[in-house]
Amino acid sequence: MKIDLVGMGSGTPGSLTVQGLAALRGAGLIIGARRLLEKLPDGCTGNRALLYKVEEICALLQTTSAVQVAVAYSGDTGFYSGAAALCRALDAQGLAYTVHPGLSSVQLLAAALGRPWQGWKLVSAHGCACAPAAVCGADAPTFFLTGGIETPAALCAKLTQSGCGEAAATVGENLGTDDQRLVAGTVQELAQQQFAALSVLLVEPCPALSRRVPGLPDEAFLRGKTPMTKQEVRAAVLAKLAVRPGDTLWDVGAGTGSVSVEMALAAPQGEVWAAECDADACELIRQNRIKFAAENLHLCEGTAPAVLADWPAPDAVFIGGSKGNLRAIVDAVLAANPSVRLCISAIALETLQQAIAALAAHGLTAQVTQIAVSRTKAAGSLHLLMANNPVFLIVRE
Repeated sequence: MKIDLVGMGSGTPGSLTVQGLAALRGAGLIIGARRLLEKLPDGCTGNRALLYKVEEICALLQTTSAVQVAVAYSGDTGFYSGAAALCRALDAQGLAYTVHPGLSSVQLLAAALGRPWQGWKLVSAHGCACAPAAVCGADAPTFFLTGGIETPAALCAKLTQSGCGEAAATVGENLGTDDQRLVAGTVQELAQQQFAALSVLLVEPCPALSRRVPGLPDEAFLRGKTPMTKQEVRAAVLAKLAVRPGDTLWDVGAGTGSVSVEMALAAPQGEVWAAECDADACELIRQNRIKFAAENLHLCEGTAPAVLADWPAPDAVFIGGSKGNLRAIVDAVLAANPSVRLCISAIALETLQQAIAALAAHGLTAQVTQIAVSRTKAAGSLHLLMANNPVFLIVRE
């Protein structure tokens, strides 16, 4: 059997390469999404299968009597395409295939604008959550492949909320078709508009968010009357957790969200999930999330461990408050990921003992670090040394 994977560019016959056109016309079976099968060029077989899931395509390939099969993909087979997964599946089955690349949406937009695209930053927001302010920068335009809930307007709304509303941007609709349309404006203006489902977004260079090592000043956060983890302790927590850029992180008992925000800034390509049961504290977390453009921070209002049930498996977890449920929270964390990097904060010796016992119940030992923060405070012409209660950080070993 001869198998061809064909990139159809914009999905119209005119955007096919000569090789791709020949592969489609020579196939006795063509597999693909409905939009592509409805736009096939003249001279193609009527034997068509509306499939796009890899396992379904592989199952059909095992039973078809067709000598030559073509699988159609929109855009380019090498640019955020499902073709990659099918190639790996065919490799595993020992089936030979040929890939015919097509025109990608980034190429079509660059051509429509008369600009080169080699310096653009390329980001996929198609079918996945995206924090645009974390990836847009001041040194180059950022191209977003959009889809699902992350429409160009939704991405622009997030950027506006993060203080990038005045940046210039362009939306490309139905690129490479007779319905092609380019809409230019500021990010704030585009956030108020609606666009076709087949759209992409180009954001011109905008002010980069201020990034720094963990340990932001306490006064940088909105805090009200909610207790907050102090700067020095926050810096130590992120060091103990060894946060990496793409990590999935949990903050249980998030308070003002100061640790959650620090996590989100340290893991711009990852996600942070914060649990907090106090309504006033939750509002502070929302405000601090906006202030620091921490779009990858997700807040769940409720009591742990119940609120943790549907969260994605974490790479690292900070437990700053437990409402008496510390043992159950530790159990839930280790059930989600037995090899998780875990740091627990304790002020009371009773909490310290509970944390050590909770880890011991899983056959784990604990590394305990005591941190005491002392700062001077002006009192008339004198400066008094003010000491806070010591904090114990319990880290699994």
